[in-house]
Amino acid sequence: MILFARHIVLASELIRVEVAYASPEAQFLRELRMKRESTIAEAIAESGVEAECGIRVDDLSVGIWSKPVSPETRLRDGDRVEIYRPLKVDPKEARRRRARKSVR
Repeated sequence: MILFARHIVLASELIRVEVAYASPEAQFLRELRMKRESTIAEAIAESGVEAECGIRVDDLSVGIWSKPVSPETRLRDGDRVEIYRPLKVDPKEARRRRARKSVR
């Protein structure tokens, strides 16, 4: 049994998930035990990524294993919650710039 937010939860009722975020300055990866039926938003809040990395997840996209999903998506055992930051340069534009430089 585990005490979870003032409720006793059997270990068999918990799932294992990871929360991941990366920026040029830092990487964040935390494994959590969450109640079954927890959401992505709850896992992010529980992980402490916002305080540790100085980000606001409300402004960013999230996904599970590289597939964009809603913060209200229910988690399953083994899920990896990924927090995506916006692209600074459109990948197509970056390729065009590289191609122009190589032609010169």
